[in-house]
Amino acid sequence: MDYVLTYLITLIVIVIAVFVTLYFKSELERMFREKEDVLPFHICNVVIILMVSLGANACLTYYVFENKLNMALQLVILIFMTLPLYLLGNWTFEKYKTVYRKYTPGENKKVVVLNQKYLKKKKTFLESPSVKNYNAVFSKDETKAKK
Repeated sequence: MDYVLTYLITLIVIVIAVFVTLYFKSELERMFREKEDVLPFHICNVVIILMVSLGANACLTYYVFENKLNMALQLVILIFMTLPLYLLGNWTFEKYKTVYRKYTPGENKKVVVLNQKYLKKKKTFLESPSVKNYNAVFSKDETKAKK
């Protein structure tokens, strides 16, 4: 039972670390103005995820359940857990980015076509009809109060 709980918690840590590192990777690529994926960012992400998951696994195994820890075996197991989750997370993240991108360049690379899904997603709070009606109600109430 100890191993099941250890690997379940480690799996949750891996999933969280995958999405956090992929978010930081996309922000770094945007900061450095990279148009395509950069291999060193992926390698660093996998190494960071392995360090975090190995730390969580070691703490649970050694300190919480007080079992003996075989680091080499745990590292191999965590690599086989991390790589499929990282590939799936990267594929999901890239698909999300392509669906909600701001625009699509035209055939001659000069015409820009705005993406309607992006515009719907970016609707701000102040543009909502409830806020416009809210302000209109208060302005009507003030005019009635002045009369």
